[in-house]
Amino acid sequence: MEAVAEGLWGLADYHEKEGEIAKSIKCLEAICQSHDSFLPIIEVKTRLRLATLLLKHTHNANHAKSHLERSQLLLKSIPSCFDLKCRTFSLLSQCYHLVGAIHRQKQILHKALDLAASANSDVSANLWACNFNSQLANALIIEGDCSSALSVLESGYASATQLYYPQLQMFFATSILHVHLMQWPDDNLVQSALHRCDEIWGSLSPDKTEQCLGLFFYNELLHIFYLLRVCNYKSATQHVDKLDAAMKADLQKMREIQRLSNELNAISQSLSRSDLPNRERLLLSTKQAHLQDQITSLSAFSSFLEQPLEPAYFGNASRAWQDKLFLAPPPVDGEWLPKSAVYSLVDLMVVVFGRPRGLFKECAKRIQSGIQTIQGELAKLGINEGVREVDVQHSSIWMAGVYLILLMQLLENNVAMELTRSEFVAAQQTLLRMKDLFVRFPTILQGCESVIELLRGQYAHYVGCYSGAAFHFIEAAKMTESKSVQAMCHIYAAISHFCCGDAESLAQALDLIGPVYRMKDSYVGVREEANVHFVYGLLLVRQNDYEEARTKLAKGLQIAHTSTGNLQLISQYLTILGHLALSLHDTIQAREILRSALTLAKKLYDVPTQIWVLSVLKDLYQGLGEVGNQMENDEYQKKKSDELQRKIADAQSSIHHLELIELSRFKVIDMKRGVAASQSMSANLDIPESVGLWTTQPGSSSSRLLDVDSRRRPKRR
Repeated sequence: MEAVAEGLWGLADYHEKEGEIAKSIKCLEAICQSHDSFLPIIEVKTRLRLATLLLKHTHNANHAKSHLERSQLLLKSIPSCFDLKCRTFSLLSQCYHLVGAIHRQKQILHKALDLAASANSDVSANLWACNFNSQLANALIIEGDCSSALSVLESGYASATQLYYPQLQMFFATSILHVHLMQWPDDNLVQSALHRCDEIWGSLSPDKTEQCLGLFFYNELLHIFYLLRVCNYKSATQHVDKLDAAMKADLQKMREIQRLSNELNAISQSLSRSDLPNRERLLLSTKQAHLQDQITSLSAFSSFLEQPLEPAYFGNASRAWQDKLFLAPPPVDGEWLPKSAVYSLVDLMVVVFGRPRGLFKECAKRIQSGIQTIQGELAKLGINEGVREVDVQHSSIWMAGVYLILLMQLLENNVAMELTRSEFVAAQQTLLRMKDLFVRFPTILQGCESVIELLRGQYAHYVGCYSGAAFHFIEAAKMTESKSVQAMCHIYAAISHFCCGDAESLAQALDLIGPVYRMKDSYVGVREEANVHFVYGLLLVRQNDYEEARTKLAKGLQIAHTSTGNLQLISQYLTILGHLALSLHDTIQAREILRSALTLAKKLYDVPTQIWVLSVLKDLYQGLGEVGNQMENDEYQKKKSDELQRKIADAQSSIHHLELIELSRFKVIDMKRGVAASQSMSANLDIPESVGLWTTQPGSSSSRLLDVDSRRRPKRR
């Protein structure tokens, strides 16, 4: 019977290599369904192989789970077989994860850890302990138990330390840092976790770091998220540049491997000809061997490929190794996100840092690149136009959520860019696309609801619907638990009330700004402080308290310049400070400041801020009697004002305009707020967003843009 089993195993291998998965499964099922009995160890190995095939190539996690549960029962009667038992526990844990049975998953992992602890702490036992601790931490995070997850990850780190395996230590160190970034319990704890990652990574030799591409991307992105949280944008830019360079180098390497593979296939076809002359066959064989060596050399950048890998525990593991960024060696098989998702995230990071600097051409290119990649990956998961949340396979939900959230953030940045450039019709179209995605995937994208409402407020504000904008900002604040985002929403709403201009609206603006201003020092970064100083300064200008306004605005400008790196906000600070200098009769300083503000506004294609600067320059030229400059300034101001009014009129004439400014939330049919789903799917990356708000400058007919940031907190690794 053993010979029969080996024959069927070999046949199953052959069919799998040929891509005939159904035939491969039938060969293995023949052993399990045979009337003749096989040895328990043969049945266990067969069922493990079946479960692996099902997890890698199908969505039938329940079928795989049945095979693994049967294997577990059979293994109870076998005293040895440590690796088989561990492999069964690991795969069964993954199945429970895929079907959403998190409680069962935790139970099986605790049993697995007990088994590993009883194996005398050898190398294999420690490696399996790392596997089980990694999966258990992930399960605990899904349930929101971050403190227990940290304890489990520390146990995994201890096992990796016993093995003297720095790459595995780095895997757990970065995982611990990620959890700290999610909950941010204490500045010192977060910084300590960050320093540990720096120390371990710094201890790795250059050849080791080159082999750990997945760890490199994971570590660098976590550093960026930390620096964004503390608003150290200039330092974060250096990490983004490193990631972008590494991504381009890897993509170039993959293209070269593909080119060589195509050439190798062509040579193999030529060699298959029976009439090929011996001399030509020898030359082609030599070239074939050379190409194979080149491909091997380019492909052998990961030491984690030396052993066969099991499916990753978040499912959808049927991707080729070229599409993966491994974080840890087998049997951990750690992978944070697929390579396509990581590279889309790098595109997003380039946009987040490039857009505030006015690099719109590059940002548009990256947004389009990221969207195309994500759409391709969603199509692989069966998600095309018209597909709704209920149609998605359960085993694909988490991965679909990753791509959908990334897609929403790319679209969000696109809306912000179009609003900054006063391309209101284009912003409408992107906003409606975000709405369509949210309506189709309401639970997965639950965390994006406040962002959509915030963008509706920004759109309404840009086209002059100030009271409606204030409504949407307040609604957005109600939809999030983030104190930081709530503060930014209240700042937006205050500006909208301020633009209404009547006494009641001004009082409402002050009521909103007061609490934010008093709490400005309590936020992790200085983003809220930079923006609330601006709004508070505007209110002081309205009250004719110029000296105090200048003090607040100067402090805010310093923060914006040294920390945020946001040129739009800086140009607006300069404009209001130029207005104050003119009001205080310091015409020399006013001219210098306003010219700088106009230069920045032009660089950003920021028409409303340009109009505001030009209106203040008009007052300056009138006061100095510079008729020539005044005429030239008036002509340019009229040109820009006509351009802005035309774009607003185009937006208002659109059939979608009223839908976006309507004083109600978007309606979602049959919306279900599953607890587990919301915890796992509403996770957004900790990425700040900056967009502009157009309003009327106090005391004149000029207009301006206020640029403030909003961001979301992540809740899942």
